[in-house]
Amino acid sequence: MILSRGGFRQTLFAAIALFVAGVALSPAIAAGPVLVEPIEVSVRPITRFHIGRTEERFGSLEFVGGLEMTSPSRDFGGLSAFRFLKPGSDFIGVADTGFWFLGTIVHDADKRPVGIQNFRMQEMVDGSGQPIDEKWEVDAEGLAVKGGIATVGFERQQRVAQFSIDPDNMKAPFKQLDFLVPARELRLNRGFETVTHANPNGQHQGGLVVVSEKSLDKSGNIYAAIIEGPHKGVFTVKRNGDFDITDGAFLPDGDLLLLERSFSMAGGVKMRLRRIYGESVEKGAVADGPVLMEADMGYQIDNMEGLDVWTRDDGALMVSLVSDDNHSILQRNLYLEFVLHED
Repeated sequence: MILSRGGFRQTLFAAIALFVAGVALSPAIAAGPVLVEPIEVSVRPITRFHIGRTEERFGSLEFVGGLEMTSPSRDFGGLSAFRFLKPGSDFIGVADTGFWFLGTIVHDADKRPVGIQNFRMQEMVDGSGQPIDEKWEVDAEGLAVKGGIATVGFERQQRVAQFSIDPDNMKAPFKQLDFLVPARELRLNRGFETVTHANPNGQHQGGLVVVSEKSLDKSGNIYAAIIEGPHKGVFTVKRNGDFDITDGAFLPDGDLLLLERSFSMAGGVKMRLRRIYGESVEKGAVADGPVLMEADMGYQIDNMEGLDVWTRDDGALMVSLVSDDNHSILQRNLYLEFVLHED
């Protein structure tokens, strides 16, 4: 269902209030045989990021293009995090309804995203290979990928788990990681939305970094941790305004790019990209950095939750974003693509 901007604005607030409170408008996860399910996905190209405007540059970010995705499948949606297995092409992701999703982004000759191919989904399973039908056990929100291993951050039943990547048969996790932040400090439905590998040549040597959505310390800063690498330890990210952190990825220079989201009845939904200085990501520090871009409902955004950084074949540094529709007809599944200019 595609809503006009006016209709969307008038009807969005009640449904948004539910997801901000942590109540997902999602179907129950049905038990049954675990299958890799091919999913039909239709797309509508997005050629302008700022609605009704023609500019392409937004600070250091240049809009390339995007897709509005729809599907007749009841399982499609709730896309919380994704990572490319091949730069700008094959991807794997997690949905907060307890599904893996995989597919391929298709680009045209002008390097703009124009479609999605081979999209499929599979339910997460327990140690006996049976699908997990309790949402609170499989509220997957964050994802990192490296060396054939997917590391997933889960909310509600707070944990960080590792899985072997097999696109045809994703099994139960083989390892649970110590996330270092005291469990009592992680707020319900405000846990680790960012799971990412640090720069392999930087101080953390490719180790794992996790950042919570909105688990705050006594100073009002957001709990985070380096959980693998030579300098493990807890740190915090400076909370800037009323934005919560929904994903992040390290840039080639070692800085951490964070995707943030805000909602209010007066202002509706907003998204923001913030560049955290890499040297401030260390044990005991309060990490901070500048805002690169902020967008409200006058732009082609929704509940933006997933981010990845990759390098295009012409050397351009790319930022891709996805939104989580919470399985609501009032929200949209979006894929957006930007060039990040280093000037």
